[in-house]
Amino acid sequence: MCIVFGQEISAQKRIVIDVGHGGKDAGAIGINGIKEKDVVLDIANAILRLNNDLEKPLDIYLTRYKDTLISLSDRANLAKTLKADLFVSLHCNHSDNPNARGIEVYTSKKQGIYSEESVFLGYQIEKTLCKAIGYESRGAKFANFQVLRETVDYCASVLLELGFLSNTDESRYYQNQISYQILALALLESLIKN
Repeated sequence: MCIVFGQEISAQKRIVIDVGHGGKDAGAIGINGIKEKDVVLDIANAILRLNNDLEKPLDIYLTRYKDTLISLSDRANLAKTLKADLFVSLHCNHSDNPNARGIEVYTSKKQGIYSEESVFLGYQIEKTLCKAIGYESRGAKFANFQVLRETVDYCASVLLELGFLSNTDESRYYQNQISYQILALALLESLIKN
């Protein structure tokens, strides 16, 4: 048993963080030219650095550690192979409406053993993130994303849309390295609590 961020942890959680897109797949492109694949990789690396500084770090694996393209099936298979307790896919949103803003959390539309846990976790993570960075909540939703569909029978799984790169304010937020630290800390704390 150990205490991390004021929370009592009885067993080490194994978490796979799916770093969306990569390589030739840039994902969303922000109005300032910022690429989703780079934003989510910076966030994931910040989570790893913060986790490594903990006295008793979580057991975290990334689906990619650099700018490479990994297939959706391979991302889901990593969670299965590692017997992950949690699969978290990181993304940023884009919209033709420049006023669209906020954080969305998705869980699988397909029902699986971990569906209920995934929904609860999605709400908790979104609440923590919105409070930490001041983004508005767009709610927890259901979707048929492949990475969720292929992991929901093996572990709790959520896909996070961490703001809109098509929104001036939210895109600008990701041009500041301190923003990555704040978001990574909020994400790590929510992973520890749940």
